[in-house]
Amino acid sequence: MMEGEAAHHLGRVLRAQPGQLYELSDGTKVWLGRIDTVTRDTVEFSLLEEIAAFQPALRTTLLLSVVKFDSFEWALEKATELGVGRIVPLAAARSEKALLAAAVKRAGRWKKLLLEASQQSRRIQLPILDSVAKPETAFAEFDSGVRIFLSEAPDAKPLREVLQSQKAKSAVLAIGPEGGWTDAELAAARAVGFQDASLGKLILRTETAVVASLAALNFTLSE
Repeated sequence: MMEGEAAHHLGRVLRAQPGQLYELSDGTKVWLGRIDTVTRDTVEFSLLEEIAAFQPALRTTLLLSVVKFDSFEWALEKATELGVGRIVPLAAARSEKALLAAAVKRAGRWKKLLLEASQQSRRIQLPILDSVAKPETAFAEFDSGVRIFLSEAPDAKPLREVLQSQKAKSAVLAIGPEGGWTDAELAAARAVGFQDASLGKLILRTETAVVASLAALNFTLSE
């Protein structure tokens, strides 16, 4: 049985009718379900069969600095489509202070965006959304797998070169704010094993860098 906002959306907005078929997930498996009854607050299904579902072998975490909310939220949606399992918003030193102050109130909206993007891309599990964290704190949490932070430093190796011959079941990708990382943030990342990587000489917006780098990770590291 489906209840609450999801049931209301299905029954009242989408005008679901008995006999219609939907794919249903509990976060671990997917079934084909047929609607039996629709009321004001509930939708009842009969489960017909389990459907084979894809689970990415690569566990990806995105450490994403808070930027203007339209760009940040677009990046959240695309990261979800690209299979990210966990997202940590970063209060980088060069993130706008007004945005950081408002970010706490946006958590509910962001989780709703992740749910909608997961449904649209037919993901089994929703990405985990952490609370806003300082970059130094977030970097220190990870001590294994491929760990990369995008850098504009002249000596940063191309991302394709950093990923060459890498084999891992987990990856952490850190993307800075539009003003870039500070020297202290770069030092903190390097101190715990993160590698600098560059996307080349093109100047990319934060949300574009998210899509480009995650696609590269998936292409190179996914089995």
